[in-house]
This record gives sequence, C-alpha cells and structure tokens, in this order.
Amino acid sequence: MKLLVRDRLLGIGDDYWIEDDQGQKVFLVDGKAMRLRETFELKDMQGRVLIDIHAKMLSLRDTMVIERGGEALATIKRKRLSLLRNHYRVELVDGTELDVSGKILDREFAIEYDGELLADISRRWFRVRDTYGVQIVREDADASLLLAVAVCVIRLAEKERGDD
Repeated sequence: MKLLVRDRLLGIGDDYWIEDDQGQKVFLVDGKAMRLRETFELKDMQGRVLIDIHAKMLSLRDTMVIERGGEALATIKRKRLSLLRNHYRVELVDGTELDVSGKILDREFAIEYDGELLADISRRWFRVRDTYGVQIVREDADASLLLAVAVCVIRLAEKERGDD
C-alpha cells in the first residue's frame, strides 16, 4: 500500500487527507487546536477515529502516545545515543519494539521490526513539492498504526529542531 501525504498542511489545528496511489482519500489526520497538549486523530473515510495521537505531558524527553479505542497502543521517543541519523523507538504495549531511522526531517526514513522493513517513507516517489509517500511493505501490517508512527516521528523531529 502506497499513501500520499502533503507535508505543508501538517500542523496543529490543520486537517489533511492522506490519499492512496490512485488519488482516493483514505485517511484524515485531524489536528486538534486549542488543547493543553498537542493532539491528532487519524480517521477513516466515514469519520471514525482509528487512532488518537497526543504528546505525553510530563516526561524528560519529548514523547508521543498512540491510542486506539482509549487504550494505549504505543509510545514513541527518540533514542538517546543516535549521533549520525535520527533514531526513534516505538514501544508497543505488548513489549514489541519498532525502530525508526533515517533522515526524518527530509522525509527519508524507514520503520522496521527486528530488522524487517515494515514501511518506507520517502519523497523520491513524488515530484510535487512538500509531498511524501508512505509505502506499507507488509500486507498484514497495521497501516493506521504505521501512518500514526510516521506522523509522530516527524512531529517529534520538528519540535526538536524548533519548528513549533
């Protein structure tokens, strides 16, 4: 599955559609403005909330939490020792860890589980400025979770750089 995200629309209070490679709207990222903490909802075409994303309030390092149906699903934070490339760790509630690494701010990174590629995020597929693709490699992967991970990691990298 290959998805298209228009980068320039990403921001707090902004809503934007994520399209498939046929140009059909698949997901809506609904940014919630005027909240105490940064919050997004990932919705399907019928407006059902699939994933809730929010910044964790009290933590030493910037952390984002992904929830489904009010239950925590994953936490995302930057790995401590990552000098050359951006590395983020996604800890699922079942103890599984996903690794996210690459050039996050350039939108060139990968999401892996135990060395296996789950999703590839890249601008190289598109000629349109401020657009990047999310290619879900495994058919049995949770597309909404991987998309939420990509949104979180990009937001954390932007906050770290000071793009609030």
